[in-house]
Amino acid sequence: MKDLLQPINEFLLCPTPQVWIDEAIKAENLSTLLVDHANCELKAAQTAMLLLRRYAVDQQSSEVLLAWLKPFEDFVYRQIGDGDFSEHVNLSKRLISKSNFEHGDALIDKMVLLIKEELHHFQQVLEILQARDIAYDNHKASRYAKGLMKHVRTHEPAKLIDTLICGAYIEARSCERFAKLAPHLDKELSLFYVSLLRSEARHFKDYLSLAKLISGEDIIERVEFFGKHEAELIQKLDTDFKFHSGPMSEINIEKSALKHGVFVA
Repeated sequence: MKDLLQPINEFLLCPTPQVWIDEAIKAENLSTLLVDHANCELKAAQTAMLLLRRYAVDQQSSEVLLAWLKPFEDFVYRQIGDGDFSEHVNLSKRLISKSNFEHGDALIDKMVLLIKEELHHFQQVLEILQARDIAYDNHKASRYAKGLMKHVRTHEPAKLIDTLICGAYIEARSCERFAKLAPHLDKELSLFYVSLLRSEARHFKDYLSLAKLISGEDIIERVEFFGKHEAELIQKLDTDFKFHSGPMSEINIEKSALKHGVFVA
C-alpha cells in the first residue's frame, strides 16, 4: 500500500485534514459517506463517458455509450430497476474513434476501462447500502469537483487537457481518502476500501498521462495550478459533509448532529 500511495501523496499538495477524517468515521455519518461514495462512482463514469462522446467516438459509438449507462441512470434519476446491474457492467460493442482526433484510441482504451470499473464500484457500494438497510438517494454533489472545473479553460485543446488534470486530482484524492478511512471502518468496509486503491491509483495516472499525451508539451504549470486550487478546496471549511468535502465548521457539525438525532455537548 505504501508504494501504491507514494505517487498519490506526492501529487496532492496537502493531506486530507484530520478533522474531516474524525467527522467521516462517526457512526452517524456512515450512511451519508456511503451514499455520496456511490454517487461519486457514478459521476466518475459519467464524466469519462462524456469525454469519450465529446472528443473520441463517432455518433454510432456515442449511442452505444448512452445505452451502456442508461440502466444506471434510470435507477438513480428515474427510480427504474432494482439496482442489479450485473448484465450491464461490460460494454457490449466495439467503439469507433473519430478520424479527426489523433488520440482517440488512447482516450477510448483508458476511459472504457475506467467506466467499467467505476460502474462496478457503484454496484458494489449499492449492494453494501442494501445489505445495511441504508436508503439510497441521489444527494446533491459537494462543491469540490465544481470548484475545480470552474478554472478549466474554454478553448481546445486546453479545455480537454485541464479537464483531464482535474480528473487526475479527483481520482488521487479519492484514493488518498480510501486509504485514510480504511483503518477506522468495520472489517467489511475496510477491506472494500483497500480493494479500491489499486484501480483508483491507476485512474489518476491514466488521466495525467492522457493530459500529457494530448498536450504534447510540459503540463507542470497547469498541474501545479490545479493542485493549489484542489488543496484550497479540501482544506476550506465546508457547509455539508460529503466524501470530497472540506472540514466542517463547529456550527455545521452541530447542525449535522441534530439532523441525525445526536446530542452535542
